[in-house]
Amino acid sequence: MKIALVAPARKVFPQEMDYAVNWLHSHGIEPVYDERLFAVDHIFAGTDTFRAAVLQEYLDRPDIDAIWMARGGYGSIRIIDRIDFSTCAEHPKLLIGFSDVTVFHGMMQRMGRISLHASMPYCLENKTPEALQSLLDALHGQTLHYEWPAQPLNRPGNAEGPLVGGNLSVLYGMMGSRSFPQTAGNILFLEEVDEYIYHIERMMMGLKRAGVLKDLKALVIGGLTQIHDNEDPFGKTVEQAIFDVVKEYDYPVCFGFPAGHQPDNRTLRLGAAAVLTVSDAGACSIICRP
Repeated sequence: MKIALVAPARKVFPQEMDYAVNWLHSHGIEPVYDERLFAVDHIFAGTDTFRAAVLQEYLDRPDIDAIWMARGGYGSIRIIDRIDFSTCAEHPKLLIGFSDVTVFHGMMQRMGRISLHASMPYCLENKTPEALQSLLDALHGQTLHYEWPAQPLNRPGNAEGPLVGGNLSVLYGMMGSRSFPQTAGNILFLEEVDEYIYHIERMMMGLKRAGVLKDLKALVIGGLTQIHDNEDPFGKTVEQAIFDVVKEYDYPVCFGFPAGHQPDNRTLRLGAAAVLTVSDAGACSIICRP
């Protein structure tokens, strides 16, 4: 298996890639990259034209099995409309990452392709063994099966359908574009980091008003990390703010899935069929098939 390392957004440095490169080698996977991975243009890994060209090259190469985005930050949305994804039909490959990489996940989902919402090389050293094993399992095409404890606002039920989504802020910024995923009839996954509670509610209200949340099969909330409240308190937890936006619907809702901006960032197979169960007691399980 050959996996290309590509930086579509923020810049990275060689020492930040060492752990991931060694991890790939230790599992018999060949990392493919060159000095272009470490290009710099202010905060970005090269100019928009440069980053798009590098990504396009690896998308077009028939010998590459997957493309692992080196890190997120900001920048993927600046290049997505420069990319020709049609070669994915001729040379299918997994795109791997999370956060800012949500832009690419959305495009893959619109094309009916599978991608991996997973940890990235930049922060791989700080991930849990469970997170690393889940990525390895996904790369080898194994079924992913997770269980996690009940949360107070979980709404029981069962759902089956394609899993879509990613980072809430990035999805919010993609609304109305050709890379925004289809949500009706699908299970929507959301995670967020470093936001105010009121802003999360505002983004959820934006999705609701756009019709994105109405016809879901289920809503799965992952990590809500480093969430802030104002000095004058908003009056709700972030979980309550999210639940209140969707409480009129009858689909299952669950919080606390171990994925997002946190050490335990389990891999999800976006675009693939998933089965979600939220028990009457609120305990959760999800199965992501290959």
